[in-house]
Amino acid sequence: MKWVEKQGVRLEKIQPGKPQQNAYIERYNRTVRDKWLSQYIFETIEEAQDHATAWLWTYNNERPNMGIGGMTPAMKLKTAA
Repeated sequence: MKWVEKQGVRLEKIQPGKPQQNAYIERYNRTVRDKWLSQYIFETIEEAQDHATAWLWTYNNERPNMGIGGMTPAMKLKTAA
């Protein structure tokens, strides 16, 4: 909480039992768990961080997202600019 305050970030909480209020994040978290987190056993935090970084790059740059018309998030960002 101290870090949040120092950064000037305002936290908004959803109502308990209402994940649909945060649907995009809930869906992303499910994808992360299903597609890589539950697939591996990590020996160190560093190993998990390295794997997460590689997976996130693939997610944003190579993996088509059907929710945005089969584009990657990187492609969608380029068309929005």
